[in-house]
Amino acid sequence: RVPCLDLGSLGDSDEEDGDSYIPYSGSYPHTCPLDSSSDWRTSLQTPYAQHHQAQQHSVLEQKTIPENLPSPTDRYKLKYCQYEADMKEEYKQYSQRIAEKKKDHLRCPEASIKCTQLEDGHNDDLTALDEKALLQQCYTSKPYNMQHSIRKSEAEDVAAEKRKQAVVEQVMVDQLSRAVISDPEQSMRADVYKEARGLLGLGTTPMRFRKRTLHETKIRTKSALTENMLSNKLRFDSRIISRNGHDACRELIGFFFACDRSLTVYEYRQFGKNRTNALPFIQKGVYQHQRGQKKGKAYDLSDFYIGANLTFRSVDHNLPESVKQSSVLTLRVINIDEAAMDFLKASVEFKQELSKQVVDDSKVFKKIQGMLRGTLSKRGVRVITGLGKYFRRMDKNRNGFLSQADFKEALKVFHLEIPEGDFESLWLILDDSKSDKVDYGEFTRAVFGEMNEYRKAFVRKAYMKLDFNKTGSVPMVDIRKCYCAKKHPLVLAGKATEEEIKSSFLETLGESCSNPSEVSYSEFEDYYEGLSIGIMDDDDFVNILRNPWGI
Repeated sequence: RVPCLDLGSLGDSDEEDGDSYIPYSGSYPHTCPLDSSSDWRTSLQTPYAQHHQAQQHSVLEQKTIPENLPSPTDRYKLKYCQYEADMKEEYKQYSQRIAEKKKDHLRCPEASIKCTQLEDGHNDDLTALDEKALLQQCYTSKPYNMQHSIRKSEAEDVAAEKRKQAVVEQVMVDQLSRAVISDPEQSMRADVYKEARGLLGLGTTPMRFRKRTLHETKIRTKSALTENMLSNKLRFDSRIISRNGHDACRELIGFFFACDRSLTVYEYRQFGKNRTNALPFIQKGVYQHQRGQKKGKAYDLSDFYIGANLTFRSVDHNLPESVKQSSVLTLRVINIDEAAMDFLKASVEFKQELSKQVVDDSKVFKKIQGMLRGTLSKRGVRVITGLGKYFRRMDKNRNGFLSQADFKEALKVFHLEIPEGDFESLWLILDDSKSDKVDYGEFTRAVFGEMNEYRKAFVRKAYMKLDFNKTGSVPMVDIRKCYCAKKHPLVLAGKATEEEIKSSFLETLGESCSNPSEVSYSEFEDYYEGLSIGIMDDDDFVNILRNPWGI
């Protein structure tokens, strides 16, 4: 037999979570007695309605408080104090968030001087195209969500580190295996030689009857590499300097081995969503500079720093056809392993001295860039994108090289004045092969300068988001779909619509393209190269890319 449940034995306990339990007793009077004449529907009202009705009745009659209520325990008081403090803190944080949102909306129209100048029309020397391009610089006054940016960048750093670690493991496996199998000393044994030549006195055995096996890899040779020798390496990230979007966005990771001063470059490739692989791009070997003041000299540790150019002969490597179109492959170092660099500097002899010729060349570049900096501060987008479009039209051979007369004519068309003596000094530096032709991309970088690698990384990230098929060009229809102007300061202030900002961007970007229906990587990069002129802070420039593209 199941005993009856006695609810009267329940009492207050300090070990209970929540409020103390008080058993119901018929002696406790009701604080809000129900009116017998009221409708039966009153008992089915919501708790809020009943509470509101109770407040109305309390005006007419005084509430009765039970006399035998137990006093609250110390634990209950402590919990109530904690609850009250938490509620106050949450309300304070909520008020701060609301105030920040209102502040952002109020400061947007006045935070950017450029936006007010565009509305007032004070800049008489700017064309309509310049004014529409400068609308994109207004994003610098609308900071990106910092908390979201930190979480996103941390996740990207973790993913990038995993990719690099996978490449490191693949390199070690490849080099340790190849070091033994491809060693020439493995084929010098007499029995291997006789076996390959066939039986004595019967002539050479046909290839189909020979016993073809790998080398006897258990034999240790003089040139055998070990894991400890290969571990003394410098890892660096690089990119291809190319106008081809597919090649420019290749993810290349290189290694310089201090034991024999050799280097190799691997490409990290992703096939579909889940399959990845690290493939050799430049085979391991000792290479020499192909251009510049160190032409013919082997690479050493001092040649690896952020912004350094590594040059290779295209015919010496099994490269894609798009890369082989240029006789010299140029890789730009965009990041290095600082910890490995410090370790190698302490363990090997390190000398990094700039020659007098390199210093003089740098002075020539800076002098010319200083002359044109003021001219490009307001119309940088129109000049740089226009020059790129002009050069592509003049390049009849499609090899990227133009003559000295072509460059002088282009500077004259765009009203860019460079003294004759400075131009001759610049040409002597760029035309190191004495062929009277220079790559117009290299000429543009020398005359106007270029973004640092931190900014270029975000430009590539935005373009790779658009060119998800890695074709090297993006249809203008896809750019219109992906571009978002919700966070533009003029849109937030109510002074412009999203469609107006988007149309201005698409119009200025379309003017810089040879084909208005699609955008290549070089045209996309030239556009943001022009926007970066005059923006000193890297974070301000990154906001121009993060806000509309969501990267």
